[in-house]
Amino acid sequence: MAQIRQLVPGVFVAGQIDADDIVTAASQGVRLIVNNRPDHEEPGQPTSAETEAAVRAAGMNYIYAPARGLPDARVVADVAGALEAGGPVLLHCKSGMRSTAAWAMATAAAGRMSRGDILEAAADAGYDLNGVPF
Repeated sequence: MAQIRQLVPGVFVAGQIDADDIVTAASQGVRLIVNNRPDHEEPGQPTSAETEAAVRAAGMNYIYAPARGLPDARVVADVAGALEAGGPVLLHCKSGMRSTAAWAMATAAAGRMSRGDILEAAADAGYDLNGVPF
């Protein structure tokens, strides 16, 4: 099972999730899951289609916004849209780092938090974003 960490109220991040994590997220009120992990990144990981089917079966919405390395403008825009959708959201990738970076970039671009507050929230969740440009 993945460790689901809170970045700020209503925004959670995790490494690779499985079916049990999806059920847990739904039971905790998550309404949207954003998958930032590209398909076939490593053998054995669930595909986006498999993840989406499990997410929708659990009654949640799903966005596939894969990032390889630093999230690009499209990924950041998709994450920004997810954050604007309201309701608790869970972002995930292999370790949670790309998802946290995408959240940070979207949050900074929207002017929701200062860089220092973003860095602190990420650090509190276990992610060091000092090298991420946002």
